[in-house]
Amino acid sequence: MGDTNLPNDVLREQLEVLVRGEGAHVSVDRALQGLPESLRGRAPDGLAHSAWQLLEHIRIAQEDLLQYALDPDWTSPPWPEGYWPSDPRPASASAWQDSVHAFERDRDLALSLVRDAGRDLTAPLAHTPGHTLLRQLMLLADHNAYHGGQLVDVRRALGAWPPA
Repeated sequence: MGDTNLPNDVLREQLEVLVRGEGAHVSVDRALQGLPESLRGRAPDGLAHSAWQLLEHIRIAQEDLLQYALDPDWTSPPWPEGYWPSDPRPASASAWQDSVHAFERDRDLALSLVRDAGRDLTAPLAHTPGHTLLRQLMLLADHNAYHGGQLVDVRRALGAWPPA
């Protein structure tokens, strides 16, 4: 008999690649790499958001997707205003760094959930029947990939792609 954990291991390996943002997409990490401070709050002509607004949206949505799965008492921000900063500019360089670090922290939490062999990714969430941790992690990966691509578009329009 073969290893009965093999399909589960393969699923976890593939999900980890998706959550890290690798494969067919530029990762959010790469899309943010080396973006000059002077361009972080500029929304290029023809595009709806600045890099700051996209970073914050990614961060907020990622936190919401994870906490929704992990905390039955979690309250999601109001849509859409709770997910998008109105100001295209970060308040400071430290606000930018804080957002990047919070994104990385929650992405690392997502990766730890993927790697936790004792956690059933397909079990229905007790507080949300029909939803699973697997669903939340796939949404997280998909959402990050989509908006990571938008970050690349913003950088291209600003003449700041590829990173130096």
